[in-house]
Amino acid sequence: MIGRAGGTGRYINPFVLQCVEKYLAADALKACADDLRRVGAILTAVDGNAAERFQSRNQAFPVCIQLFNARIKIFVRLARCHAESDTPRHIFRTGTHALLLAAAKQNRADLDTVADIEKSDALRRMDFSRSDIGHNEVFTAFCEKNKWWLDDFALFMAVKDRFEGKPWIEWAEDIRLRWQPAMDYYRRELYFEVEYHKYLQFKFDEQWRKLKAYANSKGIRIIGDIPIYVALDSADAWANPGLFQLDGENLPTAVAGVPPDGFSPTGQLWGNPLYRWEAHRETGYQWWITRLWYCFELYDVVRIDHFRGFDEYFSIPYGSETAAEGHWEKGPGIELFRAVEQALGKREIIAEDLGYMSETVRQLVRDSGFPGMKVLEFAFDSRDTGSASDYLPHNYPVNSVAYTGTHDNETLVSWYQTVTDAERAMVRDYLYDYATPEEQLYKSMIALILRSAAAACIIPMQDWLGLDNSARINQPSTVGQNWRWRLKKTQLTKKLQKEICQLTTRYGRMNWA
Repeated sequence: MIGRAGGTGRYINPFVLQCVEKYLAADALKACADDLRRVGAILTAVDGNAAERFQSRNQAFPVCIQLFNARIKIFVRLARCHAESDTPRHIFRTGTHALLLAAAKQNRADLDTVADIEKSDALRRMDFSRSDIGHNEVFTAFCEKNKWWLDDFALFMAVKDRFEGKPWIEWAEDIRLRWQPAMDYYRRELYFEVEYHKYLQFKFDEQWRKLKAYANSKGIRIIGDIPIYVALDSADAWANPGLFQLDGENLPTAVAGVPPDGFSPTGQLWGNPLYRWEAHRETGYQWWITRLWYCFELYDVVRIDHFRGFDEYFSIPYGSETAAEGHWEKGPGIELFRAVEQALGKREIIAEDLGYMSETVRQLVRDSGFPGMKVLEFAFDSRDTGSASDYLPHNYPVNSVAYTGTHDNETLVSWYQTVTDAERAMVRDYLYDYATPEEQLYKSMIALILRSAAAACIIPMQDWLGLDNSARINQPSTVGQNWRWRLKKTQLTKKLQKEICQLTTRYGRMNWA
């Protein structure tokens, strides 16, 4: 992601065409990479937080790839989809052709019928049945190398299918609590289903590593965005109940979220199980070290979502209807990241440090040495409860990543239209620009953060295109319409490519690699 200009110590980093949903075959992915390299793109990213949400609905392997500076979601199908979910349905097909293509109408990833889902599942199972995978030495080596997570994960998915997709907390007591006789029984009874899910992971790993190698060969590095939490209905929580705040029946005692603020009067109730940090401390944070190690096996840079939760996390009693009943608890702090650094060495990590920022959170970010995030929209929006001055571009430190907005925010155009007259006046005053027509003002705001001191800048593709909220990626605490917008190839016009190239060159953010 990040390259330094020779001798200057200055980071060179051009735009990021973020948050574009695409489902492409391998050749099309390569063409996309080639197109973007010509205009200086180098940054790619992954939204693991969304992936965890998808996984919580038993839908897909939690890897969402934001590739070639465009949002490309790649899923390995692991369980039946539910008709009401907003998870895209076409994902990897194993076999000769690496991917099934998802249809797109009006820049939306359309949901498929149950029949389409079952057909694609049948195709993957047909490929599996013909693969003779049990005699594949590469598959055997993959399973052995990844047994520390793969065995539990594959069994979890097979048992979930047996229980018709129900959350594991609703399974029969013996397997819910992982009694050894039940574990042995299901491993025998579901042998081929377990192998099938291992096969899917094997094919994903095989295809992903080829794709990553190709991207890297073009000077494109990949950021993996992982959430601080895992889903309650996940193999992680089922296989490691002692690491989470669960009771004797393995039900949560408290869950994650964030308190009420200007954007949400009742807060956000995420529902993820909270960590039992004292148990992690006793193991030397081995689970977290392993999790991050594996992320760096897949990605070049890792962005950790909700970084403030390592300083203090919001605890909400299980069963609450909103986050209003929650309270703050102390997290592990810098001790966790010292343990990670001791085990893995210095790694490139971005700290998502947005939201309410106390001085202790700021100190944790400083102590870690990780670059934090600066979002332009927050500088002028009274709904933000943080310190607005932190988000004014003239205050951005070099060790930061600047955004016009993230996937959780409105597009720049719609944001400007929905803030108050006073806030729009603040934008004009800060730009010292009273002449640019409102419909073109987003370009001035993009240029504003490109010329900041921040080491890297991330501009969502919707902002480069000047689109409104019909192209918004995600609205927190809602389901049904999120993660569906996608970029059409025709939208990245020669004119726009030239404009992006000129801006990134002008402000020293062109990727010359």
